[in-house]
Amino acid sequence: MSIALITGGSSGIGFETANALREKGVTVYEMSRRESHQDGVIHLSGDVTNKKDIEAAVNTVISKEGRIDILINNAGFGISGAAEFTPLEAAQKQFNVNFFGLCSMCSSVIPHMRKNGGGRIVNISSVAAVAPISFQAFYSASKACINSYSIALGNEVKDFGISVTAIMPGDIKTCFTDVRESEYIGDDIYGGKIHRSVEKMERDEKNGMSPQSAGRYIAKIALKKKVKPLYAIRIDYKFLSVLARILPVRTLSWLLRKLYVL
Repeated sequence: MSIALITGGSSGIGFETANALREKGVTVYEMSRRESHQDGVIHLSGDVTNKKDIEAAVNTVISKEGRIDILINNAGFGISGAAEFTPLEAAQKQFNVNFFGLCSMCSSVIPHMRKNGGGRIVNISSVAAVAPISFQAFYSASKACINSYSIALGNEVKDFGISVTAIMPGDIKTCFTDVRESEYIGDDIYGGKIHRSVEKMERDEKNGMSPQSAGRYIAKIALKKKVKPLYAIRIDYKFLSVLARILPVRTLSWLLRKLYVL
C-alpha cells in the first residue's frame, strides 16, 4: 500500500485528490492550516510557509508509516490586480505559499524518498504557467516557477528513483475563486479592464471543470508507473499548452490579450 502526503487537502482539488487516492487504496495524509474531516484521510495541521510545521508533518508520517511514496504539493492561493499596483508584500506572500512552500516540502521529503529507493512528487501548477494571464501576473509567475523547478528537480533526483511532474489545471469550480485576493486599485487608469478581466476569469472558473474530475486525474498521474515532466488537465488546456510552445511569443501574447484584456 502506498503512502501519500498532500498539502492543501482540506478543500477543492486537494480534497478530491485525497479522496481519489484513498479510493485507490492509498494511505493518505493531508496537511493544511484548516481543520479537515474526511473519512479515511488523516489530517495534519500545518502551514507550508512554516519550516517547523513541515518537518513536524513529515516526521509524523515517517514515524507512523516508515516512508512517503507520494508527495502532492497542492497548497496555493491566487491574487489578482494590476502588477503595477500590487504591493510587493502581497507578491512575496504569493510566492512563499505557491512556490517556496512547495520547495520546502520537497526538500523535507526527498531525503526519505532517497533512503527508501524512490518516490513520486506531483506539483500542482496551472495553465497560467505557460499562458500568463494579465492582471494575474504574480500568480502566473509563481506557477511558471513551479514548472521550471519541477523539470530541473526531476533531472536531479532521477537517479534516486524519484520522479517529478507538474500538473497544470485550468478553470476549476472550487472555493479558490472566492478566496482569491482581488485588488482593483488603478482600475480607472486602466479603463475598467482590471475589473472586467478578473470578472471574466472568475466567471470562467465558476463554470469550469469539477474538482472531482480534476482530483481523479491528479490521482491517476500520481499512481502512474512513469510520468512526463508536464501535464495539462482537459483537452482544451492541453491544446492551449501546445499552442504556447509552438506559437511565436508575439502571437501568443496577442491571443492572451484578446482572451483576458477586455
